[in-house]
Amino acid sequence: MAEFWEEAFSNKKEMWGMAPAKSAWLTKDFFIKNSIKKVLIPGIGYGRNAQPFLETGMTITGIEISKTAIELAQNHYGTEMTIYHGSVTDMPFDSEKYEGVYCYALIHLLDNKERKKLILNCYNQLTENGCMVFTAITKKAPNFRKGEFISKDRYEFHKGVQIFYYDEESVKEEFEKYGLIEMTEIDENQPMYLIKCQKV
Repeated sequence: MAEFWEEAFSNKKEMWGMAPAKSAWLTKDFFIKNSIKKVLIPGIGYGRNAQPFLETGMTITGIEISKTAIELAQNHYGTEMTIYHGSVTDMPFDSEKYEGVYCYALIHLLDNKERKKLILNCYNQLTENGCMVFTAITKKAPNFRKGEFISKDRYEFHKGVQIFYYDEESVKEEFEKYGLIEMTEIDENQPMYLIKCQKV
């Protein structure tokens, strides 16, 4: 996984452009409503999705597997953010508690055990009443059931990227015990769920 992303960012740089994802703006509004100031972004990439949070004065800490992506983020945002280099599967990287966690298009790249670990680790780093938001690809995606079958609802369409496709049942199964409060469908060039949880 690390090699894949390092190569991708080295070759394609800011491959998704600099405009933040739709869900980043929606999550920013949700965080403002819940008075969240301190945010953790696992899989921060080159930082485009941090912009809505930075613009409203939130403090951002990121985790990123690609050194090149971290360098790109530092070129764009300087020292505005702290970014730990490593895989989200090795969380936590600090002993801090965060009021908010925003995890974009990452969880579906992990296997069953890694997904459970990521959700738990994010939840454990939340403050009381803290909120976490994930986006996850759904079975409505055009590539669902295409490519090599890996395991239930998981396929490798592009070499090196194995994707787990969510439905409502699997969202509930993985997130319900971590304060699931809402799941909505959102289009981010792929059909995704916007999954909101709160630690109460």
